[in-house]
Amino acid sequence: MSELKYDVRSEHAEEFIHDGEIRATLEYAQSACNDKALVEEILAKAELGKGISHREAAVLIEVKDKEIEERIYTIARRLKEKIYGNRIVMFAPLYLSNHCVNGCVYCPYHAKNKTIPRRKLTQEEIRREVIALQDMGHKRLALETGEHPKLSPIEYVLESIDTIYSIHHKNGAIRRVNVNIAATTVENYTRLKDAGIGTYILFEETYDKAAYERLHPTGPKSDWAYHTEAMDRAMLGGIDDVGVGALFGLSNYRYDVVGILMHAEHLEARFGVGPHTISVPRIRPADDIDPRDFPDAVTDEVFRRIVAVLRIAAPYTGMIVSTRESKACRELVLDVGVSQLSGGSKTSVGGYAEGIVDAEDSAQFDISDNRTLDEIVGWLLELGYIPSFCTACYREGRTGDRFMSLAKRGLIGNCCAPNALMTLAEYLEDYASPRVKIEGAKMIDRLTQIIPSEKVRRITMENLAAIAEGKRDFRF
Repeated sequence: MSELKYDVRSEHAEEFIHDGEIRATLEYAQSACNDKALVEEILAKAELGKGISHREAAVLIEVKDKEIEERIYTIARRLKEKIYGNRIVMFAPLYLSNHCVNGCVYCPYHAKNKTIPRRKLTQEEIRREVIALQDMGHKRLALETGEHPKLSPIEYVLESIDTIYSIHHKNGAIRRVNVNIAATTVENYTRLKDAGIGTYILFEETYDKAAYERLHPTGPKSDWAYHTEAMDRAMLGGIDDVGVGALFGLSNYRYDVVGILMHAEHLEARFGVGPHTISVPRIRPADDIDPRDFPDAVTDEVFRRIVAVLRIAAPYTGMIVSTRESKACRELVLDVGVSQLSGGSKTSVGGYAEGIVDAEDSAQFDISDNRTLDEIVGWLLELGYIPSFCTACYREGRTGDRFMSLAKRGLIGNCCAPNALMTLAEYLEDYASPRVKIEGAKMIDRLTQIIPSEKVRRITMENLAAIAEGKRDFRF
């Protein structure tokens, strides 16, 4: 690929995720990280909160000086607080099917695995799963399914989205469905947009084409270019909120950090808006999968640096860490940039509702954080974060460049802070344990009083009073 021209605006994956550029960047970072004057320039640029380039980020990944490392964490923390405040958005995955035709060697859903029970939820089973999730307090889901054109076609996904949105149980409702399904066509992305999805999420797994092809020997996912160009097709299909990510541990993490940022730069250059979210999962044990077979494992310390540098490089982008990570690790990265967490998650098909046969045996990976949603909400409150169940931006049309415009001008908090408090109040009223309800009420009382706008503060207080009386779904 070295003969191809690196072109951030190109339609072709080999040109905007250019192997030669990435390798040159990694080589550059190895020496540049020792240039104190250059590192100081990068840190000064980072402080401005406008982002840094993939080459500058690669330098910060390589820095060995402990004092500089702490400054990186301090800058990341400040940027996260400036843009997202102390809000942490909550969600849960919902697995529809684990039938899959791909041969991904790191995933137990791979087609040759004969030990994992294969399941596909019926619409009635989806209804039971959604009610169970609503009864926890969830308002936002990430839809997951294996790739199988016959057993899990796009029509099944669309029908499932309609079913999810139709279910209202007690005070529960799923207000936004994000979708993590295999790369597809522009036409199908348009159909997903018309179905009312929030963010379309697709992990690159690894941006290293050679490593990618070894890890994906068979199936439609083996086409690296088609997979990598999926976000472009999603944008062309009308989906302006997309989520990228890599599965750390599959390949060289430095390569994938640069790849993520080059992907973000490409989307910004071609479509005027970068990714809405970046996910940073690490490989986990699962049926038929042993992480020890993958020598590029990422330690907690390196993982924290990755999160901090991504936050500095893409300050306006939401960052997601799932229950793959332990409580201790999640606390570590919350402090330096993470803005979204899953809670009470199941990675099995039919894992939430009682009585679905073999549900646990169909898990995609082992969970490290097994706490209930209420336990995680209580933990976040103790740490000083606002657990947010807000989906207002999607439903008010603040997506894509409209969301980014507000975020870059420092205005998104005018909406997000009161919305977070109101959705937290709903959770406390309907689902929280007594202890969490008391602690959450204290936070709401304290933070409502310091909402800068007198008008917004007054409306928020009126809405909070209405929530206490049983009314729901207020938003700015």
